[in-house]
Amino acid sequence: MPPIKSPTSPHSTPLANALVTVFGGGGFIGNYAVQSLLSRGARVRIASRNPSSGFALKPLANLGQLQFAHCDITQEDSLKAALHEATHVVNLVGAFAGDLTELMGEAPGRMAAIAKANGAKAFVHMSAIGPDAQSSAEYARGKALGEARVLGAFPSATILRPSIVFGKDDGFLNMFGSMIEMLPVLPVFGPDAPLQLVYVDDVAEAVAVALENPHAHGGRTFELGGPEQLTMMQINQRIAAAQGRERRFIAMPDGLSGLFASLPGTPMSKDQWTLLKPGSTVAEGALTFADLGIEPRPLGLFLDKWMTRYRTFGRFGLSNERAKQRAASNS
Repeated sequence: MPPIKSPTSPHSTPLANALVTVFGGGGFIGNYAVQSLLSRGARVRIASRNPSSGFALKPLANLGQLQFAHCDITQEDSLKAALHEATHVVNLVGAFAGDLTELMGEAPGRMAAIAKANGAKAFVHMSAIGPDAQSSAEYARGKALGEARVLGAFPSATILRPSIVFGKDDGFLNMFGSMIEMLPVLPVFGPDAPLQLVYVDDVAEAVAVALENPHAHGGRTFELGGPEQLTMMQINQRIAAAQGRERRFIAMPDGLSGLFASLPGTPMSKDQWTLLKPGSTVAEGALTFADLGIEPRPLGLFLDKWMTRYRTFGRFGLSNERAKQRAASNS
């Protein structure tokens, strides 16, 4: 039987006809990672608690190229079923709620052990910048444990640590975008925290590149950040400018921010505040996108277009920059 090829990729690739199980494939990053794998001719099995979250990807796959499996990653039998005959494995599971030690620490280790026993050729594990076994944030401790468990069971696994991931349908830019649309004055938590926001398509490409060449990238850890560092204050200001809105931003003191994050029902959890405060940037000397042969794209390449829906007159409105340019040309 000839290799299955994606409609968007007529040429054979190292992943052509491989069976890739993607845990969390129906999530935000998973949606893009699966598309990158399909374009390389891989057969993809999305393993998720809610497989229907990935159904929108069906039109992008050839007949038989995309599978769906209900999976509880805390149950070994469920993992074994999802990994049956998989030649390559990707773990994208992440969470800020629930038993994070189990979901992001122990479960990935079991995935890796089963994949290794099954003879899988490659394993890519999605972590995050700043894993720390001694952190007060359970999220950072869970990520550190996950990395250790995965490498302990599958030493040639590739670890990817992205900064905050942005995209047209993310929960980051759109959360701030909607707040800036509604409120004339906004507090900014961690206003000086430096971030290297990273484009979701670039992260998805990193997953595929690492997976298709485990001999070059296996057993290595890559920190994935965008090409520029921006503070939280600068990000908010850029979003407002892209919407064509004048907004007042108030830098919140750390003490007040920490107290806010400790309250129930707020949009920022205590773990998120703990992780935000020091920022999220690529460490000096770390392996990066460049070592994967990928050139990451900046936020500015997309923001003006994505914020169109938040403008007063939608696509007929103007961003602040364009409005100023028009005013200058008319003066």
